[in-house]
Amino acid sequence: MSLLVKAQREGMTIARVTPETAEWRYVGFVAYRLQRDEVLYVYEKARESCLVVLAGAVTIEVDGTTWTSVGARDSVFEDAAPYAVYLPPNLRATVRAERDAELGVASAPAQGRYGARLIEPRQMQRSVRGKALNTRYVCDILPQTEPAESLLVVEVRTPGGHSSSYPPHKHDADNVPLESALEETYYHRLNPPQGFAFQRVYTDARDIDESMAVEDHDVVMVPRGYHPVVIPYGYDSYYLNVMAGPQRAWHFKNDPAHEWILTRDTR
Repeated sequence: MSLLVKAQREGMTIARVTPETAEWRYVGFVAYRLQRDEVLYVYEKARESCLVVLAGAVTIEVDGTTWTSVGARDSVFEDAAPYAVYLPPNLRATVRAERDAELGVASAPAQGRYGARLIEPRQMQRSVRGKALNTRYVCDILPQTEPAESLLVVEVRTPGGHSSSYPPHKHDADNVPLESALEETYYHRLNPPQGFAFQRVYTDARDIDESMAVEDHDVVMVPRGYHPVVIPYGYDSYYLNVMAGPQRAWHFKNDPAHEWILTRDTR
């Protein structure tokens, strides 16, 4: 089975990953494009969801509560955090596009310990990771410090000519605090949209070793192993990461063969 899920160029659903299609246990992800006044219903019986308004603006109604004008950016490449809504299991959200919008919906198993809530940009932590040609810009949408049962959600912007998720790291061993076992999806966007990026997913034993040319709106599944991304010059990269596993904690291990990069003088 290929780890690359190609985007659909037409229709509401851009790309979809379920535990069944991915042949794993935890992570689900769907990307949607909505035209103005189009309506989407989000419901998971036994899974929590995080609805990320990637671009555009929507109205979201959940259990009698209505949030309007959810979304403030026109593109994922703007220097701004998104809006999001956390949705517990067995609760339906009605999403209506106030203008053309793009929505990412992450899901993972949950029992319903937390209520629905709006997550505003000011609540999200933004940071710069890496240095020199390894620099990228991170926004923690739903990190382990915020309430949820399984989900971890983060977005990353990477300038053209840079590497990201680099040096290669993995999180596939249930050995907290040294490493946590987390499935992961990458939802890729490229600017300009005709661009492409490269992502490799590989294990120490090389029982997984897949290198992919990723185009705009494609999804890469990372069941285990290292998963670096390289962006060609002239095209900027964005990706939305969804992670979940048996423990809600992000602890990773760098590939020892490439960890020396962290100590290199790049002045």
